[in-house]
Amino acid sequence: MSSRIEQIIEEIEEYVESCKYQPLSTTKIVVNKEELEELLRELRLKTPDEIKRYQKIISNKDAILADAQNKADAIIAEAQAKAREMVEQSEVMQTAYAQANETVNNANQQAQEILDAATNDANSIRLGAIGYTDDMLASLSNIMTTALNDAGEKYNSFVESLTSCYNTVVQNRNELSPQGAPEEEQPEEEVVVPEYDPASEEESEEE
Repeated sequence: MSSRIEQIIEEIEEYVESCKYQPLSTTKIVVNKEELEELLRELRLKTPDEIKRYQKIISNKDAILADAQNKADAIIAEAQAKAREMVEQSEVMQTAYAQANETVNNANQQAQEILDAATNDANSIRLGAIGYTDDMLASLSNIMTTALNDAGEKYNSFVESLTSCYNTVVQNRNELSPQGAPEEEQPEEEVVVPEYDPASEEESEEE
């Protein structure tokens, strides 16, 4: 049964696939900001609960080992009781001792096999939970990176368009201004706005 986080990630992937491409582009898409933010908000809320669930699974390792140890101890105790009974009732003491030792050895071997199997099961559960959590966080990181890069591209495109319009206005003012106009009335120089860089924003947040 898939978790809610897996379902949300699938919904985000399906939503991205369903978005329309921007005009004259085969890579950029148009997204509904509110709908995407709602999916991401639910993902952020569910992530801590999901991690806690897998931490609980990992913690069950001790319970598995304790249960196996109890079973092993019970088998050994039962074997020792049978061995004592065999020694007490047997007329040939040497045969009774040999049978008793064999019974105890078999019980010890069976108990060790149970402990080994329980240890392997507990380790497999732990590694599986850690691997799943890491894959989940990696998918979340990729989604965040894609969203951040897309926002940066849209910002840079908007700045380029705005700068172009501004420079056109400045050029038109220059053409309309008479020769020898006072210095304070001269049109302003062209303005260049730095592009949005997601990497620089991450560095500033780290500082």
